[in-house]
Amino acid sequence: MTEVQPFVVERPGIYPGVPDDVYHADPVPGGSLSSTGARKLLPPSCPALFKHWLDNGQEHKPEFDLGKAAHLRVLGTGPELVLVDRDRWDTKEVKAQVAAIREAGGVPLKRADMEKVDAMAAAIREHPLARQLLDPDRGQAEVSLFWQDTETRIRCRVRLDWVPDPGRGRPLLVDYKTCDSAAPDKLDKAINEWGYHVQRGHYLPGARATGLVGDDAELMFVFQEKKPPYLVTVVELHPVAKRIGEHLAREARHLYRECTTSGRWPGYTDDVALISLPGYVENRYQELV
Repeated sequence: MTEVQPFVVERPGIYPGVPDDVYHADPVPGGSLSSTGARKLLPPSCPALFKHWLDNGQEHKPEFDLGKAAHLRVLGTGPELVLVDRDRWDTKEVKAQVAAIREAGGVPLKRADMEKVDAMAAAIREHPLARQLLDPDRGQAEVSLFWQDTETRIRCRVRLDWVPDPGRGRPLLVDYKTCDSAAPDKLDKAINEWGYHVQRGHYLPGARATGLVGDDAELMFVFQEKKPPYLVTVVELHPVAKRIGEHLAREARHLYRECTTSGRWPGYTDDVALISLPGYVENRYQELV
């Protein structure tokens, strides 16, 4: 019986069709920096937490299944969705079934969640701009890029949700996000909290370095709420947010190089931290401040 060789990326380039679990396991010998990793290196996280995540993986949460399923229905590719049509998921039998589905790379879903992701995909197709950006006849989903950063010489990787076909005007790469609120006046906090500006600062250099796009390309975000009527907002980051994200992504690449070279992954700080009380407490004691 012929032994199946693991997928390994030895050369920079554009790699469509890399399975989700293979990409996240990092097929680059010696390791590479992903967008998620870049964000985990930076405050409010730190290199020590990044290294722990790298060595131990991330604990599975039920909301991950819904996010993966929505990606599959919207983008048309991804892990298999498996309906577990049982009233209770806390029995030993169903727990074992769910675990087996996840072990096989699938996504177990309750019937209500299966209907939800179908409705979310339908709402995307009804949105005048999102349906154009994610037109299945005009692009490709889940494209992995691997490259070496020219400044730091570290190896990097990204996984693009959507790449448009060439020759259709300004290239607009797309990243699809599920969220609690897609209201424009709420998205600034979500973008900052989840580091999506840093994600852009990592994605575009990779897309340019591999020759996928030129300097005129942009990364657009399609945000969609996880509750009816599954409202959608398409976002391009403000120029200031772009510059901040590019700066932070560059900082993350330099920090990754320093840590991998030294073998030292520091925590929040090595110095004594001088901590004040919250401002609202100090305000009560102005005579002492």
